[in-house]
Amino acid sequence: MSAADGSPVTGAGTVTVATAEEAAGGRGEPQPVLGWLRFFRSELHIVFRRRRNLALLAVAVAFPLLMGIVLKIAAPSGGGAGDTTTQAFFSQLAGNGIFLSFIALSTMLTLVLPLIVGMVAGDSVAGEAGHGTLRYLLAVPAGRTRLLAVKYAAIVAFGLCVSFLVAAVALAVGAMLFPIGPVTLLSGNTVSLMSGMLRLLLCTLYVAAAMAQLGAIGLAISTLTEHAIGAIAAVLVTVVASEVAVSVPQLAVAAPFLPTYWWVGFDGLLRTPIDTSEVARGLLSFAVYAVLAVLCAWARFTSMDVTS
Repeated sequence: MSAADGSPVTGAGTVTVATAEEAAGGRGEPQPVLGWLRFFRSELHIVFRRRRNLALLAVAVAFPLLMGIVLKIAAPSGGGAGDTTTQAFFSQLAGNGIFLSFIALSTMLTLVLPLIVGMVAGDSVAGEAGHGTLRYLLAVPAGRTRLLAVKYAAIVAFGLCVSFLVAAVALAVGAMLFPIGPVTLLSGNTVSLMSGMLRLLLCTLYVAAAMAQLGAIGLAISTLTEHAIGAIAAVLVTVVASEVAVSVPQLAVAAPFLPTYWWVGFDGLLRTPIDTSEVARGLLSFAVYAVLAVLCAWARFTSMDVTS
């Protein structure tokens, strides 16, 4: 019975699904998958159209731009503040602008990138609860598991976008302000510009994987509260506490198990041969944290009482 005949809404929904299957030529396309994709597209639209998130993307653009201008004026030739990897990048910058991308990624990993991704992740569920829209989302026959999966997929997409945005802007600024040519790696070997660009792509993907790990942690924290500010603050405190603990010599034994320890492990991609063991350990750490955090978020979200 159609809606015009006065049938209930569920009846109209049944007719709609049947019609979609008939329009597909009887192929029986998986409607849940199509629904998931529409849900994911809608979530991406919300995340990337939110003014606060657009402001965060603007910050991601501004940092490498300002960094390149300042370093050009300062004419770096032999070092800078930061860890050993960052100092090595600074020493290479004057001779090759591609290293501005590596500098931007390594320095922004300290606070700026975690702040940007942490704000989106912390707001993902807590923000919906705080605005009273979470229960309306759950009223749609999507299921809590799919809702959580879509939220996390949107966070990963945002982190990937920010990582590539930083690398691309820094590369463009570096090409304008510094010479561009064959890349001298941290191991002392020189490779072609195309090979250097490929390694930059891999480094950017590595940073995006680190942000996916942080996004999972933020998602788990976001399910514990209805206050987005509290969730965002907790994510940032976690990052800062981990980075401080990594720098404490007395905690050297536990440092490799902390979430931020492997974030700058992409320097293994800038050696010949590539230090695959270091990169693999970093990616494994990201995967373990992401899986555990998502499982915690799922356990919490599927059992919580949603009242707002």
